[in-house]
Amino acid sequence: MSLEPGDLAHITATTLAHYDRNAIEFRERTWEHDVRQNIDALLRHLPGDAPLSILDFGCGPGRDLIAFTRLGHRATGLEGSPQLAAMAREASGCDVLQQNFLALELPAAAFDGVFANASLFHVPAQELPRVLRQLHAALKPGGVLFASNPRGDGQEGWRGERYGSFHDLSAWRERMQGAGFAELEHFYRPEGLPREQQPWLASVWRR
Repeated sequence: MSLEPGDLAHITATTLAHYDRNAIEFRERTWEHDVRQNIDALLRHLPGDAPLSILDFGCGPGRDLIAFTRLGHRATGLEGSPQLAAMAREASGCDVLQQNFLALELPAAAFDGVFANASLFHVPAQELPRVLRQLHAALKPGGVLFASNPRGDGQEGWRGERYGSFHDLSAWRERMQGAGFAELEHFYRPEGLPREQQPWLASVWRR
């Protein structure tokens, strides 16, 4: 499937409009989610102790920005939805870059870690190599990227008003390694359930 610039603009606008319209509901539905396993997976591989610079990629209303700040790190958010970005700034007091994932403007070698929790699956597969290279370039040498996405078998398309691309471990490895990352670990979530009840694939990568 080949997506033209107009297709990509429609995907971005429609997906972000959904999050804008449902920002309060999204915050209420996700604020209490326990993602400590994911945060710990990033932190244990970071090259040093706090304070380190962490980019929360797709930070939503700011829940994890608060968690990283409380742990002594310098957290920066990136969020495409204006409503969610505003919520994140207010809740966390952190800098939040309002950028959509297909039009990133990130400083080079600026971050020790990137935390991409439930966000990169919104990037169409054909654009993913470029976006991953941009995140690779935004990390300091030796920096670490954490990603968690709903897993699949190459499905891509609309689920309601949100666009998603769903990868299995083999395909995800190929994408990440192609962007220059080296795998550190991977696991499935929620923890402790049979694999068929673990819809999330989490992985950690070093620049």
